[in-house]
Amino acid sequence: MLNNRKGFTLIELLIVVVIIGILAAIAIPKFGSAREKAYFSAMKQDLRNLASQQEIYYSNNYSYTSSVTALGFNASEAVNLGTIDAEQSGFSVSSTHKALAATRGCAIWIGDATPAPSTPGGTAIATTQKGAPVCDP
Repeated sequence: MLNNRKGFTLIELLIVVVIIGILAAIAIPKFGSAREKAYFSAMKQDLRNLASQQEIYYSNNYSYTSSVTALGFNASEAVNLGTIDAEQSGFSVSSTHKALAATRGCAIWIGDATPAPSTPGGTAIATTQKGAPVCDP
């Protein structure tokens, strides 16, 4: 008589476990990279929003301000804004993220302001990127 057995053999189960392990080894680094990209996106978005608030302030007062309070701006959670270097005809500011190393950040500058370093103690951002957030990877 033939036994009618149903189920998987040990070899089949081991093959499935190995395949899942390979897929996990490929996917986990991708998730880490996606999280880092999200941190940089948050910093860039905050700098764009701050630049918009600065332009609104400029249209009302004919100068830029170094006061975040005067702009009514709140940065995203875990994003730290540097000191706003404001002049009558321009401003620059940098940002860092708590989840990233202190040597990694973003900066933006507009007008005749001196470009700010994207991180404390870093080098000034590229002068070709006026008005757009630039990041140190």
